[in-house]
Amino acid sequence: MAKQQWKPGNMLYPLPAVMVSVTDGKGKDNIITVAWTGTVCTNPPMVSISVKPERYSYHMLRDTGEFVINLTTESLAKAADYCGVRSGKDRDKFADMKLHREEASIVSAPMIRESPVNLECKVKSVQELGSHHMFLAEVVAVHADESFMNDKNKFEFFRARPMVYSHGAYYGLGKFLGTFGYSVKRKK
Repeated sequence: MAKQQWKPGNMLYPLPAVMVSVTDGKGKDNIITVAWTGTVCTNPPMVSISVKPERYSYHMLRDTGEFVINLTTESLAKAADYCGVRSGKDRDKFADMKLHREEASIVSAPMIRESPVNLECKVKSVQELGSHHMFLAEVVAVHADESFMNDKNKFEFFRARPMVYSHGAYYGLGKFLGTFGYSVKRKK
């Protein structure tokens, strides 16, 4: 198989495209779509998001030190794209996309009701890395839509039809392939 060598770049795909909700603490909320996000640590539970300083939401993140990561689904793809390409400086993205604010239990930023999972986060540090600044945050609360719980009270996110971002495009996730450890599991 022949391969081309490209200049160094971020080709780690697919990525979750999440909607991050923020507030300025003075009555102005916003949503920014972020694909530069990920899990950092299990204990304590920590995540990161990376945002360009010129983005409208950047100063809300920096000033309040709080945000909510709202996981996205195929039905939220249009809203996720809109919230990533339109600035909240002169518009209310919640209203524009008919999304509903839901009060978080710990942080001041609102959750997005339509999201099946909301992660309330408190910033622990900001690393100025270059084009993006990384907000390293502790997850202080998780909210999961009960309609995606099975009869054993296990959350089945696949039923929400999650989506990902890959090299400029959004995709729904495909078929089930196996669970963690299935490659070494003993057959009964």
